[in-house]
Amino acid sequence: MTPLHFLTLADHSSARLRQWLELATAIKRSPQEYARALEGKQLAMIFQKPSTRTRVSFEAGMAQLGGTALFLGAQDLQLGRGETLSDTARTLSRYVHGMMARVFEHSSIQELAKYSSVPVINGLDDKVHPCQGLADMFTMQEHFGALEGLRVAYVGDGNNVCHSLMWGAARLGLALHVATPPGYAPDPQVTSQSVEACCEGASITVSHDPKLACEGAHVIYTDSWVSMHMEKEREQRERIFAPFQVNAALMKLAAPDARFMHCLPAHRGLEVTHEVIESDASLVFTQAENRMHVQKALLLDLLSNQTS
Repeated sequence: MTPLHFLTLADHSSARLRQWLELATAIKRSPQEYARALEGKQLAMIFQKPSTRTRVSFEAGMAQLGGTALFLGAQDLQLGRGETLSDTARTLSRYVHGMMARVFEHSSIQELAKYSSVPVINGLDDKVHPCQGLADMFTMQEHFGALEGLRVAYVGDGNNVCHSLMWGAARLGLALHVATPPGYAPDPQVTSQSVEACCEGASITVSHDPKLACEGAHVIYTDSWVSMHMEKEREQRERIFAPFQVNAALMKLAAPDARFMHCLPAHRGLEVTHEVIESDASLVFTQAENRMHVQKALLLDLLSNQTS
């Protein structure tokens, strides 16, 4: 039987995403009811890139479900000495009930899934960050009570986090306005496909005007301007993205009850001011917590029927 993977939000229906959100709500409300749900199950966690939230939320989540998580850095595996991803996937599938991988390239997570006989969860790649996207949908639903009708502004770099927000909006009925500097818009293919996939009530707009994007928004979201592999571009990026900083003036354009979101880590004084991220409007640490609850829902659903 082909396992169910979680590689991108685009792969799953609105109904399935809502089921995971419902399960995450139940798990967060009554965690003890699920304390032995994955007893005897093992999750292999492959990290080509370092992480705080992804590693700890998955490791703690598996422990809280009664299972075990195995941290496998690139140098802890024969991947560091040239073993192929396909061989790694087929080998680990004989040992564990599921895999989570945080990788550099989207093609890597696709190859792992292709050769794995157990579920593979995408912990991040260069194209998408689906666990973050689903946790963001959960956080907004939890705070506002529903996703339908929410207006969300994403201001900054059209990166992997932005792509997952676009798919989440398309599947779950949000009006998302993405504003980026020219040359930093989201991938055109992701834009066209997510626009085409919009369910009733959903819409996706892409522009270069942060003020327009934030007018009347219920949520203003941003991400780091400079990722780990972009250090050589830091000075140029900081200059180009400066007009897209989320500050008090931009927040005033939003709805009166607007909230600020950021996937973290944040660079105060760059993409967001200290004033905004530390304000009562900020949901960033609830977002971080909700990564674990949503991932517990994924783990419970995907791994519960796996045998080794």
